[in-house]
Amino acid sequence: MGKLAAPARPRLTSLNHSFTLDLVICCRSQAEEALATMRNMMSKLKLTVNDTKTRVCQLPEEKFDFLGYTFGRCYSPKTGRAYLGSSPSKKRVQRICEAISQETGRNKTLLAQDTVIKTLNRMMVGWANYFCLGPVSKAYRAVERHARKRLRQWLCAKHKLRGQATKQFSITTLHQVLGLVELTTRTSSFPWAKP
Repeated sequence: MGKLAAPARPRLTSLNHSFTLDLVICCRSQAEEALATMRNMMSKLKLTVNDTKTRVCQLPEEKFDFLGYTFGRCYSPKTGRAYLGSSPSKKRVQRICEAISQETGRNKTLLAQDTVIKTLNRMMVGWANYFCLGPVSKAYRAVERHARKRLRQWLCAKHKLRGQATKQFSITTLHQVLGLVELTTRTSSFPWAKP
């Protein structure tokens, strides 16, 4: 019998990887001690703590943003009672509004109407699927208002229409005829919204 050839060994090369870790430490007291412990742990892992983003925050007096949400004091719309909760951050609402503006720019008037509306719907539904925790109605209304305004402007530019866009493309027309998604109707279907 002949000898079997040894399989070729892959060459090992050195790779540099960038690693980002976002975290929040919640504690009732001794926040500075928790911060020092976290810094010590990170140094043992050879990770650098970003001092510009690292801070001690006193809830409920202050708020902080984390993973697109703002955490802090919220108020129940039914009772007016305060509680600690989360809502979509202003930065994230602005970001989706900017994305909607880009998709409804004058440079997109050659696209088919259905294509633009489908793109807007996909963007808005995807955004709303992520931002569905906490009191979201205010953020949804802001995004919806912006989408309606921009779509009206785009439709007028596409069809070379003059005059008031709100008269030519009513809320009913935009949502029920053209099919623009209504984010505000989604909140009633959330499992936690049921009485």
